[in-house]
Amino acid sequence: MKYPVLGALSLILTCYVMAPAQTVKPSGAATAKPAARKKTVAPAQAAPSSIPAQLPVPNWLPPTNPVQPAAAIVHDLLDTKLDVRFDWAKQWLLGTATLTVRPHFYPQSQLTLDAKGFDIKSVELVNGPSKKGKDLKFSYDKKRLNIALDRSYTRTELYQVRIQYIAKPNELPSTGGSEAITGDKGLYFINPLGTDKTKPRQVWTQGESEASSCWFPTIDKPNQRMTQEISITVESGLKTLSNGLLTSSQRNPDGTRTDVWKQILPAAPYLTMLAAGDFAVVADTWRNKTVNYYVDPSYQHTAKQIFGNTPAMMDFFSKKLGVDFPWEKYSQVAVHDFVSGAMENTSATTIQEQLVQFTNRELPDVTYETEAVIAHELFHQWFGDYVTSESWSNLPLNESFADYSELLWAEQKYGADAAGLVQQTKLRNYLQEAQTKREPLIRYRYANREDMFDRHSYDKGGRVLHMLRNQVGDEAFFAALNRYLTQNKFSASEIAKLRLAFEEVTGEDLMWFFDQWFMQRGHPELRVTHSYDNGQVALRVQQVQDTLFQPVFRLPVTVTTWANNQPTDHRIVVTKADQTFRLPAMQRPSLVKFDSDGILLAQIDEERTQEELVYQYYHARNYLQKYEAIDGLRSKTADLGVSALFRNALTDNFWAIRQAALEGLRRYKGSEGNAIRKEIQRVALNEKKGVVRATAIGTLASFPNEDFNEVYSAALRDSSYLVVGAAVDALAKAPTVATREYINALQDTKNAALLTALSNYYALNGTADQYQWFLNKSKDAPSEVLYTLLENFGTLMQRMPPIEREKGIQRLETLARTHPMYYVRLGAYKGLNELVGSMPVLKTTLQDIRAKEKDERLTSIYSLIQ
Repeated sequence: MKYPVLGALSLILTCYVMAPAQTVKPSGAATAKPAARKKTVAPAQAAPSSIPAQLPVPNWLPPTNPVQPAAAIVHDLLDTKLDVRFDWAKQWLLGTATLTVRPHFYPQSQLTLDAKGFDIKSVELVNGPSKKGKDLKFSYDKKRLNIALDRSYTRTELYQVRIQYIAKPNELPSTGGSEAITGDKGLYFINPLGTDKTKPRQVWTQGESEASSCWFPTIDKPNQRMTQEISITVESGLKTLSNGLLTSSQRNPDGTRTDVWKQILPAAPYLTMLAAGDFAVVADTWRNKTVNYYVDPSYQHTAKQIFGNTPAMMDFFSKKLGVDFPWEKYSQVAVHDFVSGAMENTSATTIQEQLVQFTNRELPDVTYETEAVIAHELFHQWFGDYVTSESWSNLPLNESFADYSELLWAEQKYGADAAGLVQQTKLRNYLQEAQTKREPLIRYRYANREDMFDRHSYDKGGRVLHMLRNQVGDEAFFAALNRYLTQNKFSASEIAKLRLAFEEVTGEDLMWFFDQWFMQRGHPELRVTHSYDNGQVALRVQQVQDTLFQPVFRLPVTVTTWANNQPTDHRIVVTKADQTFRLPAMQRPSLVKFDSDGILLAQIDEERTQEELVYQYYHARNYLQKYEAIDGLRSKTADLGVSALFRNALTDNFWAIRQAALEGLRRYKGSEGNAIRKEIQRVALNEKKGVVRATAIGTLASFPNEDFNEVYSAALRDSSYLVVGAAVDALAKAPTVATREYINALQDTKNAALLTALSNYYALNGTADQYQWFLNKSKDAPSEVLYTLLENFGTLMQRMPPIEREKGIQRLETLARTHPMYYVRLGAYKGLNELVGSMPVLKTTLQDIRAKEKDERLTSIYSLIQ
């Protein structure tokens, strides 16, 4: 994986640190239900151009951490058989594990297993076909189980050990996980006693990075591979899922049922999973293989509309890679309170339910983000599961490819513009992180393996693969991927093997590419200028990045010149910090465009006049060129030619261009004000795509002291929750008596986008009548809503007498101390902080919360807002 938790929510810390004066919200908050991602589809906010002085020194220096090698392979873990059942009241797993192992090379008389927080009942050597056990001596420190074997075994001898144990995940100390995976206890019980009526009873696992050993004893390293069989005993009304195929299902005399799942193909232990709950199973197929979607029963009728492209993706990826989907079946299960966005367990992906469970009304608002999650985890079945990185240092061999699959599927299904939007969003995600952190993709000196799950491994890695594809060409790119997969199937890999596969296919030495992009830190920061004289364009390219700890990059790139409305492509290679290229041109070009295909992973400051940007828009060959022109002209909309361009863009075929034009027209002050406003109102009322209608409403709301209540009132009745939410946000700044009743009628909604908008509205305009609403929603709102809602709750309480705030303050304090999601704790903390001005006694409470918080992400933020 892991698909980062709610995608953009993993950037809360970065966003808050980069702009501490702003009220930072999870980027998925306003559209959290319809578009919650690992990754957003709308153009992301540009990375800040400079780092505020109060920030810590950026982490651009070489690390002083020790080298993190791949784990030594002492034993080969060949097979794992588990027999598990659950104590729901205690939230324990009662298990028996039978492991088949053999020494890797040297003779061994001791076996060491990872086993975190267990009660070990017995350890036996299993003898022969009778499966009788022989007790073995062992020592155990709650982390590792050291077993003394009955004798020394050689590498040609298999042996089996059987371990009876109890896993107690809730008693494990938490290390906080990572930005992509917020929990590390391996096994999670959801609503185990059924007391919470807002969610079902479920149990599920999450193994990456090394948390499988929190629920079964294993050698919990990515360079191990095992086959497996898991017997799961549950109440008869629950459905189960695990890796491989369901080989038997037997009812037991006590009313329970035992399902046996078996996977005969070997995979790393962290990819082992189970899930049990009251699921509806929606059936599909691909080439006679079972494809199932496990969802809450209330969402079974929309599941096919969400997951239905899965077989087409399996077909596309299989053909593109020349390797058929390798596993016995493919299932996807939506679970509650998942600690990541999604996880690519072999043949059984687990997904955060809010990413894939939607009502019929919500379906039109579902963005590509949801499909991107599905594509990402599916592509992992090849990159990460079929071939696995041998160490966490090599994690981009898993994550970069999964990230890049999102672009590949967008390109295949929706065309070049959609792929360009993915490319743009991912590049911005990485550049935002790069403001405070620059690391090599392949990192042998990380401080903690969880540090690898960042925007480098995902977004930067995917962009590097895009450059590699452009460098070698499509045919060679996919031929090399086929070679890499077939040569390394069912094994662990490292970056050198990928390079060799490309070199063997192309016949070229690609060390330069792999060294500068995978092994070096940073990215090029380019200043590009041009002039024309005597039949030549002089193109000057300066690499202005700090080259003390970053390289001067070698950059093959396409430059396009336009003359007489005809483009001419020039292929150049930048190799110096300051380099001038002379390009033939019979006349002064109307436009010179550096990196015209939008391939480079770089920050580019390219000098162009207003006339050149206008020309670029009307002659753009792709989405990125058109968007870049609009973005460059935002400050020039008062010019008649530029405003005409923006009006033209409002009718563009691609929705993201229409949206970008609306954003550029915010607070428009030109002479065409009335015409522009009428155009924006037309879009708000008649645009087909909900997210664009919502953006149009937001643009109308940017004009101060103007009355668009007729549009807002119509929007409150819109079929799209995004549009209704945008209208509520607009009315929050200019409330009217006529719309108040309509807004109050929305209070029972469960839609995340609308809940967020309502909390914003009531923060500014609410009265004591909404106090109970905030109390109720603080109990049952989705986590991605709570971040904003809780701060807004504090704002509302400012307008209430202190004596009436007690329940609200208690709720905020409890959530700030105990909620499992760190960003919810942050929202609750900020809600309390809103009240400090009128209740100074809360300073002591906030100090205590800060002192007891163990998550470093939060302690860093708290230091900025106290």
